[in-house]
Amino acid sequence: MSNSRVEDEAAIQAVLADSYKAWEAGDADGMVANYTSDATAIMPGSFRGSRDVIRQNMALAFEGPLKGTSTYNDQVSIRFLGKDGAIVISESAIRFPGGAEIPDDEQRVNATWVFEKRDGQWLIAAYHNSPKLVPAQ
Repeated sequence: MSNSRVEDEAAIQAVLADSYKAWEAGDADGMVANYTSDATAIMPGSFRGSRDVIRQNMALAFEGPLKGTSTYNDQVSIRFLGKDGAIVISESAIRFPGGAEIPDDEQRVNATWVFEKRDGQWLIAAYHNSPKLVPAQ
């Protein structure tokens, strides 16, 4: 088995791409398919303490306020922690039907994704986002 960071980075990007595609399809099960069972998600005003809780919340959101949405994602960096850990920083936003392809800065968040390699597979262990601060003009 190769220990190539290029291969690891490609595998992590594939996990993210699969999650984004599942979001666009409104598929909560698919969105969390590559999360660890003990994954956490923190967003302003909420803490989700397991893959099951994340899935349940996303299923409700996809039936309600997030129905028909997709996401905008721009990977800023990836940093490996040893051989089995990685942190991905991205700038992201929710795209609502009829909205801009690239959301305005005020709609974006800075996101941190923590990945863990378990049994040879990269999985999302934690996610956190906070609003992007737009410089005052």
